[in-house]
Amino acid sequence: MPHRKVIKGKLKTTAGKLRVGVVGIGYLGKFHAEKYAAIPEVNLVGLADILPGRAREWAEKLGTEAFPSHKSLLGKVDAVSVVVPTGRHYQVARDFLRAHCDVLVEKPIASTLEEADGLISLARKHGRILQVGHLERFNPAILTVQEKIQVPLFIESHRLTPFRGRGTEVDVVLDLMIHDLDIIFSFVRSKVKNIHAVGIPVLTDKVDIANTRVEFEGGCVANITASRISFEDRRRIRVFQPDTYLALDYASKEITLYRRIFNAENHKFHIAAEPIEVEPGDALEKEVRAFIHSCMTRAVPVVTGEDGRNALSVAMRINEQIQANLKKIPSITSFYGMREDPGKAPSEEEGRKVNPWRRARKRS
Repeated sequence: MPHRKVIKGKLKTTAGKLRVGVVGIGYLGKFHAEKYAAIPEVNLVGLADILPGRAREWAEKLGTEAFPSHKSLLGKVDAVSVVVPTGRHYQVARDFLRAHCDVLVEKPIASTLEEADGLISLARKHGRILQVGHLERFNPAILTVQEKIQVPLFIESHRLTPFRGRGTEVDVVLDLMIHDLDIIFSFVRSKVKNIHAVGIPVLTDKVDIANTRVEFEGGCVANITASRISFEDRRRIRVFQPDTYLALDYASKEITLYRRIFNAENHKFHIAAEPIEVEPGDALEKEVRAFIHSCMTRAVPVVTGEDGRNALSVAMRINEQIQANLKKIPSITSFYGMREDPGKAPSEEEGRKVNPWRRARKRS
């Protein structure tokens, strides 16, 4: 196992336990809170949310305290999960890093590269742990195949989900595709050479389905599709290497390894399938425990701030190309509310204009 660097910085604990808080008790935040509450090495100090009732409800369930804002937790915790909307990642994470607190911030790390750089710089300055919540890194299936992927040449990824109404403050690239970007970058240790991307908005004012072809300097090519308007839930990735390829299903945690086998009798090659056993496990629990381990030992986290920035950087390049391509389609602006940029939030005046497609749906 490679040597892991140690992050300098003093850590205060209470009775040998790490004092932890959670900011943002929405759909995902409450699960963070539940994981912390079940870890013996952790003292769940409190939960903060801009909706006081939500924080109180889960604080009562987990036997902890509710706080009206993240600033109320400053100075009371050693580590925190920041599970607020993307637009608030920087502000909240910044305040905790300045207060010498370790931070697990949900993906994407921030709204802009400048904000991401700011968080990374603050973590270094104060000797703090900054881990980014790219959950799929801790999927038991991904953990199983990591060592089996040596020379990836072509990667095909599909992440399709039904529309659930969550995460719509960002487009599908930052909502879903960024998971696969981070996974692929962990497989391919090479710089991005070219990007070709297309996508359109369908149910929201932001892009809801996108496809991207990423070419790496080392020769690997990745074809990535992400959709939040599918009728099915599909999360799969295939990685092709010389003589083998791996097929992985994120949801079922099933892996199949396909090998090229030479038959000495007929002197022909054929492909043999070999199922790979995956040890069961909870990805979020593994992510939270990895964060706690880094906080307690000062080891560099599995998903660093730099990893989060890299995924964000490429996701933004993808979005720029998608928007450029959308502007080349004359019918797009009239179809999506007659706005120049379908990925941009509508103005108050534009918001009063009805999308003709949605009007038709209402009549049907």
